[in-house]
Amino acid sequence: MLGFPDNRMDTVPLLDIVQKLEQVMDDVQPQVVYTHHNGDLNIDHRITHQAVLTACRPVPGSPVREIYAFEVLSATEWNSPGTSTFIPNVFADISGHLETKMNALAAYELEMRDSPHSRSIVNAKRLAELRGSCVGVSAAEAMIAVRVIR
Repeated sequence: MLGFPDNRMDTVPLLDIVQKLEQVMDDVQPQVVYTHHNGDLNIDHRITHQAVLTACRPVPGSPVREIYAFEVLSATEWNSPGTSTFIPNVFADISGHLETKMNALAAYELEMRDSPHSRSIVNAKRLAELRGSCVGVSAAEAMIAVRVIR
């Protein structure tokens, strides 16, 4: 979290966020970057997306070759109609890892809720299965390719 306040990143100048993120980018030198969808209801997610795109500007010498935006239950699907809609165009087959994902989410207990809340273990599994059915596998993670350089 780089020391930023939870659900209050709109109180921090974007430049401060970008500069801290650029330090991480310099240290890690990632080729692939994953970030939140820019249409999420959660303000921290939207600011993170903007900061990531700013820190990953396609300048000469940048190691970043791919940027993907992912969905977050109770953030991506809860925004207003007409806001940037999450329409995935990249899917990662997680059929063999679905149980591991569910165990990882269970460890995230402070943020998880009971069903029928969309951010429940039950609905996270349902979403993975739905996304898998979109591409003919048992379970998948869905993403939007923001930038791919081949």
